[in-house]
Amino acid sequence: MNFGNFNFHPLVAKGIATAGYEKPTPIQVGVIPHVVKGCDVMGLAQTGTGKTAAFVLPILQRLAAGNQGHIRSLIIAPTRELAEQIHQSIEILGRPSGVRCVAIYGGVGIHQQIQKLKRADIVVACPGRLLDHIRRHNIDLTQLEILVLDEADHMLDMGFIPDVKQILKHLPVNRQTLVFSATMPHEIRQLTKTFLNDPVTIKIGNTATADTVSHAFYPVAHHLKTALLLNLLENTNAESVLVFTRTKHRAKSLGKKLMTAGYQAASLQGNLSQSRRQASLDGFRDGKYKILVATDIAARGIDVTRISHVINYDIPSTPDTYIHRIGRTGRATRSGEAYTFITGEDTKMVSAISRAVGSNIEQRTLPTFNYGKTPHNFAYYSRQNKKPRQNKSAEKNR
Repeated sequence: MNFGNFNFHPLVAKGIATAGYEKPTPIQVGVIPHVVKGCDVMGLAQTGTGKTAAFVLPILQRLAAGNQGHIRSLIIAPTRELAEQIHQSIEILGRPSGVRCVAIYGGVGIHQQIQKLKRADIVVACPGRLLDHIRRHNIDLTQLEILVLDEADHMLDMGFIPDVKQILKHLPVNRQTLVFSATMPHEIRQLTKTFLNDPVTIKIGNTATADTVSHAFYPVAHHLKTALLLNLLENTNAESVLVFTRTKHRAKSLGKKLMTAGYQAASLQGNLSQSRRQASLDGFRDGKYKILVATDIAARGIDVTRISHVINYDIPSTPDTYIHRIGRTGRATRSGEAYTFITGEDTKMVSAISRAVGSNIEQRTLPTFNYGKTPHNFAYYSRQNKKPRQNKSAEKNR
């Protein structure tokens, strides 16, 4: 099957060609026909499956055949990074159609957004800033035709559901609604019952973990995690590594320690300005940074297909969070590795994650690592790693 089977408007088809899309992904094959028909849709699929185009292309199809110049579609995303990612996809796919799209989120000036909203056909928004515009009467949603909630489970994780409920009160009742989520927590299931009208549910593959990802647990004491991470990186052929921590402070601190050890690393956490967040993400995407250290919330919207390893420096708080984290590796038929550091306090979560994956996850130890070390040995590891790592980078760039 190819995109020609959907009989898209010529301008939409031109956008598809411009984007370099060749064959539709399973989520696109499953979702697009129902959206084009006007059905409400509940789409369940992992990140990296092509779901953005699954809703963007039918939206462009509708807009290409009708009047433009007012807001006809609203896409709500949980983070600035994801909102900007969707916006960029629409810019590419919708350029031949002349569709105007604006992304609105916090952390940047509001006045330029106000001007763009006056001419927008599609709005991609984060809940908080969208509510701000609604309360200021900056946005006219009376002619809205399609609402999309992307990464609904992340909306729940981040506490945005009350905001979403408030936004829904300002939208036309007669509209088409599409919801996409990697998992289906009870709260999301109950919520969708209230605002989806006889939805078609499309579930692609296993919403747990991808077959292309290998899993391993690494038991370690709390105070030896950083030393173990350095040892693991030194002995792993990793192309691009995403490291997850539980707190913003730890992400920032660990990022600095990795740079001290000679690695090309950056951190992504909520205390950064939007420009610095974007710089870290762009640097990781284009290969400037080999390692990105992030918290769960800051990592929402990261879409980098070449991530070879996800390392859970801190074990996630739920199996669903584990699934989201490791879903960022093993994409597009590539193989990926998911390593999780575990301590004696993590027994229950280790069992829960194993059940979510569907098998007992191997527990490994590194023969090159001295598990009897004390915390001060980090300085030794930094000195040992720094010079060789810089030399390797220099040789690679010659």
